[in-house]
Amino acid sequence: MFSGKLRSALIIGGQGIRARKLRTFLSMVSLFLGVLAIVAVQAGSALAERAMLTDVELQQGKDGTFQLYVSGEGKATSVVENTLKGAEDAVGVVGMNAVIGEPGVRPINEGAMPFEYAGRGGDYGGPSMFCDQNGICTEQKKPEKKPDGQAIEVMVQALTGDVRQFKPFRPVSGSWLDFGSAPSLAPKIVLNEEAAKGLNQYKVPGEMMITGATHHVSPQIIGVVSDGSSQPSVYMRLDEVRNWLPSSDNVQVDRFRGGPGLQVMLAPGTQDMQQLLTARLVGAGMRAEEIRFNEIQSKKRMEKELLIMRLIFLGMAALVLLIGVAGILNVGLATVGERVEEFALRRAVGMSRMLLAGIVLAETLLTGLLTAALAIGTGVVGLKVGLMMFGSRFPSLADVVFPWEAGVAGVIAGLAAGVLGGLIPAIRAARIPIATVMRA
Repeated sequence: MFSGKLRSALIIGGQGIRARKLRTFLSMVSLFLGVLAIVAVQAGSALAERAMLTDVELQQGKDGTFQLYVSGEGKATSVVENTLKGAEDAVGVVGMNAVIGEPGVRPINEGAMPFEYAGRGGDYGGPSMFCDQNGICTEQKKPEKKPDGQAIEVMVQALTGDVRQFKPFRPVSGSWLDFGSAPSLAPKIVLNEEAAKGLNQYKVPGEMMITGATHHVSPQIIGVVSDGSSQPSVYMRLDEVRNWLPSSDNVQVDRFRGGPGLQVMLAPGTQDMQQLLTARLVGAGMRAEEIRFNEIQSKKRMEKELLIMRLIFLGMAALVLLIGVAGILNVGLATVGERVEEFALRRAVGMSRMLLAGIVLAETLLTGLLTAALAIGTGVVGLKVGLMMFGSRFPSLADVVFPWEAGVAGVIAGLAAGVLGGLIPAIRAARIPIATVMRA
């Protein structure tokens, strides 16, 4: 596997390390922090990238997903629902407002605001304007001010299918929606953490009024998920919501609150579905220029920020590594000075200068590799301990493993330090004259 000279250099270098354990230990101590810093920076940047992407994926969707936003009025909702029926690589999401609790009262968190801001007063603002797709704006009549009561407002996300393939919601408790069964008149709902917080904090009746629905709904809460949103939301099957809407071809909107919208999420490679959906929406009255499928590229947008952050911390880690290199260099020069007679004798019996330099360089390289192995092991153990202690506070890092790129960076850092710290002592050893053995 190795040439004879390289194998000899490694064997003799290993013997030198074993014979000088204390100096090897001191070299490793001076180098350890530098290599560990490189490993920590690389691992930290990988974990930070994962955490940032996970949070973005929860709210926007996975990279590569195609999105379409259209108005939920008219026949657009029914067109999307019928087109995506039975599709496993596309999901439609219709957003609506709903109030859970006493009917006909003002919700505690009016506007589906986060509950930390609820109950701080405030009132309806000035005139509300609604602008249609042609740019024609009209003033909307203020809704009637209602008396305060025991009710909370939530955003309803009505789904045509399982959205978790695009947004990897983390389960908190209970189960998720079952899209394989027949729609129920008592719709099942899944809460996000903010909505669950509101229901735990405020004791409200189990009655829900969806904007545009003809009657109050008695939902069945089956689970709680973490969706990365601070706004209280519930997830339902669109076909179950349909049972309570006045028309199968129209989902009414609350324009005063900005109105819900219709979002379509499609997997990569669904160009045929996109063309079919575009044709049907145009046939339903939408303008073709309004129908735009945008690809999610969150990682590409964050690459520059992550690169800058990584370079800054790598620069600081490199300074620490250079201190370790200086330590290896000092130990190496001192070792060569003590072994002048040994090296001169080796030269006298026919050892080449190249092999002599290789012996010294092999010692520093092996020291660097041993230090890298120790630093990587420390990083693995440290990550496990950190996750055990603080993992519950950061759900995005659940089931995380030590990133392999951090281990590779540690090995490269150890080898680079070994070369930089051993090159000058190797050159000095190779230049020792044979005549030195005569003086000994």
